[in-house]
Amino acid sequence: MANVLSRGNLFPPHLTNELFNLVKGKSSLAILSQQSPIPFNGTTLFTFNLDNEVDVVAENDPKSNGGGTMGSKNIVPIKIEYGMRVSDEFMYASEEYQLSVLQAFADGFATKAAKGLDLMALHGFNPRTMSKSVNVIGNNNFDDLVSQTVPSTASANANMESAVALVQGSDYEVTGAIISPTFKASLARETYATDGRPMFPELSWGGSPQTLNGLRVDFNATVSAHAAGGSAADHVVLGNFRDYFRWGVAKDVGIEVIEYGNPDNDAKAGDLKGHNQIYLRGEMYVGWGILFPNAFARITP
Repeated sequence: MANVLSRGNLFPPHLTNELFNLVKGKSSLAILSQQSPIPFNGTTLFTFNLDNEVDVVAENDPKSNGGGTMGSKNIVPIKIEYGMRVSDEFMYASEEYQLSVLQAFADGFATKAAKGLDLMALHGFNPRTMSKSVNVIGNNNFDDLVSQTVPSTASANANMESAVALVQGSDYEVTGAIISPTFKASLARETYATDGRPMFPELSWGGSPQTLNGLRVDFNATVSAHAAGGSAADHVVLGNFRDYFRWGVAKDVGIEVIEYGNPDNDAKAGDLKGHNQIYLRGEMYVGWGILFPNAFARITP
């Protein structure tokens, strides 16, 4: 029997690197933060609010106090997991076949982890249930922390201008925006009053440019995701993702091969051995921090 995998193994290093890159390339927050994942096992980031500007000091002149406050943001890793049943032929297949299955599983896991990062950090949701994860995530999300909001009106462009003004009024710059498909369509319909030309022709017919009016953007339904029976949470979240949003993943990603029992607690599917199945489970730890909530604004329904 091939021995690529045994119970409790880790993803091979090359697959782990690919998985991290896929997460970075599919999560809007990861794209706009322009950060590589920071390996961690829990860390504290220190922040400084400096009240004044730098001071010019002549030779032999006294120095004055600039003033400021120091804070900290704990990034606590949260475990996420994804598992699925496959035929137990996997256990007796060639090493090449096992690796191909593992590669496909890693690709799917990365896609789900990327979407999960957005849903958790934007809204505080448990992605599986699409409900608030009060006990684990708490208020560590944009919806709960970012109080600068703009209610959407008929003019999507005016909404964007107002949201940008809120962030800039708090003395932060705007480096990116996550825009929902619905709001994207509203922007695509915006026209100039003088001649009826579209303001954003690059958005027509479903176009998805990486920048809009010089601003880095990403279009993603995760920003407007909502709890079951609820309305869209946000149309847009924008702000300084580059400097004031941090995310990280634990260096090792676990892959477990389970041969017995009912690990997914599925009464209908039953016992693995009784159905000639095994269970593949991937686990990773991910964490994030919103360093300054006023560096961001939300356009809400």
